[in-house]
Amino acid sequence: MRPTRKKIKDSELKGFKYLKATLKMLERLHDAGCEGDIAGNRILHMDQYAALILFYMFNPICTSLRSIQQISELKKVQKQFGAARASLGSLSEASTVFDSKLLKEIIAELSKKLNNVSRIQGFDNSTGILTAVDGSVIEAAGDVAWALWRTDRNAIRVHCQYEILRGVPVDIEVTDANTSEKAVLAAKLQPNRIYVTDRGYAKYGLLQEIMNIKSSFVCRIRDNAVYKINEDKPLSDKAVKAGVVFDKIVNLGSDPKKLILDNIRIVAVKCNPKPQNCRSGGRGGPKQGEIILIATDRLDLEAETIAAIFENRWTIEIFFRFFKHILGCRHLISHNKNGIEIQMYMAIIACMLINLWTGRKPTLRTYEMICWYFVGMADLEELEAHIATQKNQD
Repeated sequence: MRPTRKKIKDSELKGFKYLKATLKMLERLHDAGCEGDIAGNRILHMDQYAALILFYMFNPICTSLRSIQQISELKKVQKQFGAARASLGSLSEASTVFDSKLLKEIIAELSKKLNNVSRIQGFDNSTGILTAVDGSVIEAAGDVAWALWRTDRNAIRVHCQYEILRGVPVDIEVTDANTSEKAVLAAKLQPNRIYVTDRGYAKYGLLQEIMNIKSSFVCRIRDNAVYKINEDKPLSDKAVKAGVVFDKIVNLGSDPKKLILDNIRIVAVKCNPKPQNCRSGGRGGPKQGEIILIATDRLDLEAETIAAIFENRWTIEIFFRFFKHILGCRHLISHNKNGIEIQMYMAIIACMLINLWTGRKPTLRTYEMICWYFVGMADLEELEAHIATQKNQD
């Protein structure tokens, strides 16, 4: 016999004061999706739906759409969120009625309040915002027909832009898993950024578009990339210590009928290659050599700084793990694209709130302590002591 799932109680919930500022920002979305509600019968509004999803992310007891519905029955939640009991039908309908793009305004506003939580020696953030870019696949249920991935599987691809020094995602695009990551990035380029990418984005046309829009790139290129050397730059002791093998100014590409990028810098760095298919079920990929080639248009930065910038690209991989396994975004509470986007955008907001509350990038332990506080298992003194300990470790 299956054990009875623990029912959430009013007395177990606290920490609402930390959500008040965000709930105030969400209030502007209250009338969204009400255009066709001439009779004024709508009970669940967009700000309330978004608040319930946000609370779902900070409550380890809440694991599904049905548990979100149960939370909406609690008097304390109804008082704080200004919402009545939501039925499963209204929660399902909400994912199609409320426009997910409206949450981007909240994300942009919160983004302005964030401070850097880490630094890279030799890099001045005023010269461009370090933005790691990558995509990650989330397998979806069989009824997500718009996200056909393979002949027998459905999946979505989450295309993320992650600000390295602030430790938070700032943009997410949801597509089917077959959509090109390079095409999505090309459509979302912004000026004054330094896009940090792995070799899957090493398309010379894309790199040229990045420069055209007045941004820069630090991009790993393939080990067999062809280039013509214009200059060999001398290596400093710091660069050699950082594992830099060479630093060259080159013309990248070889076919004059195709695009050749002039005066691009290639920094080669030693690495510790892992064996292919090191994880069970992995798809492998090109065999890893003992050095990686990093291409960039930034001629003003030291070679060891370029190496450190690319090394910090790994933080987006850590975020994806946090995003899917900790915030619960591997489990989709909606099966339509708009509803999935609402869930993903609220995950961005959750990460930004952790940054604002703690002055730290989101980590598993800090997230756990916040959750324990929200459900009454840790008090404020214990939460603050944990945050202070994390800062001291830095």
